[in-house]
Amino acid sequence: MNKPHSPVPSSPLLDHCPATLPAVAYYDADHFAREQKMIWARNWVYAGRANDMAAMSMRRLSVAGENLILVKDAEGAFTCFHNTCRHRGAELCAAPERRLKSKLIACPYHGWTYDLKGRLVRMPFVSITPDFKKEEQGLFQVAVKEWNGFAFVCLADDPPDFDSVPGAGRLDNWPMRDLVTGHVMVKEIACNWKIFWENYNECLHCPGIHPELSAMVPVYGKGYMAANEAPDWTPDTPLPTHQLKDGASTWSMTGELCAPPFPRLTPEQLAAGSHFVTLLPTMYIVAHADFVRAVSLTPLGPERTELRAEFLFAPDALAAPGFDPKPVVDFATLVMVQDGAACEMNQRGLHSSRYRHGTLMPQEFEVHRFHEWIRRHDQN
Repeated sequence: MNKPHSPVPSSPLLDHCPATLPAVAYYDADHFAREQKMIWARNWVYAGRANDMAAMSMRRLSVAGENLILVKDAEGAFTCFHNTCRHRGAELCAAPERRLKSKLIACPYHGWTYDLKGRLVRMPFVSITPDFKKEEQGLFQVAVKEWNGFAFVCLADDPPDFDSVPGAGRLDNWPMRDLVTGHVMVKEIACNWKIFWENYNECLHCPGIHPELSAMVPVYGKGYMAANEAPDWTPDTPLPTHQLKDGASTWSMTGELCAPPFPRLTPEQLAAGSHFVTLLPTMYIVAHADFVRAVSLTPLGPERTELRAEFLFAPDALAAPGFDPKPVVDFATLVMVQDGAACEMNQRGLHSSRYRHGTLMPQEFEVHRFHEWIRRHDQN
């Protein structure tokens, strides 16, 4: 029988059962369009691993419905612009990614040419009148940030502070900037992007949806993300230092490492098994002893989301004879496929004419925090 719950002051559990977001927030087209403007156009959005993009190239991006180009110069520095010529609005780059033949971006329509800072440098075959101000005709710039080897862009004129990313220091002992991509998984799931984040933010579903993960991380098998979520937890209860099952060293099909552990990790970091960093609304990062997984979301529509997972390894490990990432890739892929199916199940049920909103349980405190983050954006 479920007992009434009053969490101790230091418990993360909610002391009430709040309502979820309304059902229409997950399938209404107008609501989706508003979120594109209020959330995705105002926050930093993941654009790719910096070392996966060649120097002197540009990549086309779609962010919050805007067509953009991300440019990498010969020194590896990034700039980003709206993919539109200032002359009459032609698209500057039609290919997903292409190399630059010079330090210039040329419009394929009438030949207006810009340098890699977006400044207009040439307009062939035209006459210039006194009212034309060349310095005012540069490309429309978009903010760019590189962090731990990841590139991000933000459409806002005044982007939010990136340097205060919660939990960013958790990755300091991993060689994040030098890691290289060893495997990529891309999957489209039939759900609203918020459904995936909600699933990520709780583990009540873990015993029923993730039997393999629950066996690998025993606390997940209890429906908790951490031991201090137990209803009978007190501050005097010691928290376990080793999160994985006995004999396991990483998230893999066997629990065995696929590469030597990163050399700067502390005994506590090795024992924890996984370290999560969340960057709403665009991605989360899971750092393990032998690899790092970066998972990003792209909203494709009110009920369609692209899920992308990049598996990152040390260059020496990836180049070593006999290196096989399959055990870690297969395990994480299994978990993500299970999550995707659960999210699609959740999405289908939201269309009931009787369902207006749901009710959160005390263990869903992170889901509630996410909902409050969404509501704050909706009010601004």
